[in-house]
Amino acid sequence: MQLHLAPMEGVMDDVMRDLLTRHGDFDLCLTEFIRISDRLLPRRVFYRYCPELHWGGKTPNGTPVRIQLLGQHPELLAENAVRAIELGSQGVDLNFGCPAKTVNKSQGGAVLLQSTKQLETIVSTVRAAIPASSHLSVKIRLGWESCDLAEDNALAIQNAGADSLTIHGRTKAQGYQPPADWRRIGKIRSHLKIPVIANGDIWNVEDYRACRTESGCDDVMLGRGALRMPNLGQQLKRASEGQPHQNISWPELKSELGYFYRLTMRSRNKGYFANRIKQWLGQLRLSHIEAEQAFQNVRTLKSDQEIIRVLWQQ
Repeated sequence: MQLHLAPMEGVMDDVMRDLLTRHGDFDLCLTEFIRISDRLLPRRVFYRYCPELHWGGKTPNGTPVRIQLLGQHPELLAENAVRAIELGSQGVDLNFGCPAKTVNKSQGGAVLLQSTKQLETIVSTVRAAIPASSHLSVKIRLGWESCDLAEDNALAIQNAGADSLTIHGRTKAQGYQPPADWRRIGKIRSHLKIPVIANGDIWNVEDYRACRTESGCDDVMLGRGALRMPNLGQQLKRASEGQPHQNISWPELKSELGYFYRLTMRSRNKGYFANRIKQWLGQLRLSHIEAEQAFQNVRTLKSDQEIIRVLWQQ
């Protein structure tokens, strides 16, 4: 079983990757997408999105990190993919799944799912540019408004040289509305020879088992599920091995909130902690009743020190 941490834009930065890989037993992290529009980006941009490049492309606990690129120009994506590999990225991932309107208006992300030929051209161009030993992964959705091109797109990506494919079980039009269509992921997987990683609506061990049954995929990618239950990956790994598993407790989570505070005080500007801790508590409260009260206690506070003091009083 391979377990991947999703590249959630505006959420999964290096701080959150550090936090979640401490408890998640993840095999791989993807960065938030780096937008490629008109040039070869300077090295500092790659280091900003992926500080782990300074340490061999791995999180502090040793989990590999792969840079994700988003764009529509094959040659530019290829140039930047080469730079990512040269700087130490553990392979390259191409984003054809982002549903954001601003991204799609500039012909990036999920909008490319309407053009199988363009997908194939991009993947083949990047594949030809990077070393054969470098893993090239791709992330897609089931389609734009329908799933009509799902199999064609997946086969084109495989034939162009991708080493693996992650499929989010919704179309762009469906956004994040439940449920994710694991069965359709399985239908696509049945046409492919490369590994397929299932993504979408895996909130607990029971969901993983259902996803595995319906999709046929042993490997999964977690996003919001890992934010709500930081040790979810560990639970899935243990369950897959027939070992006992349990949710992370609120006292353990409070310890992680403290670690989050210490990390951000060392590496981030003023205001980062206040905004991000509220964002994270907004997810944690969906799985821990104590986090709901903590969120309500700090949601109007702006001072980092005041927030951490109030959290520790709970």
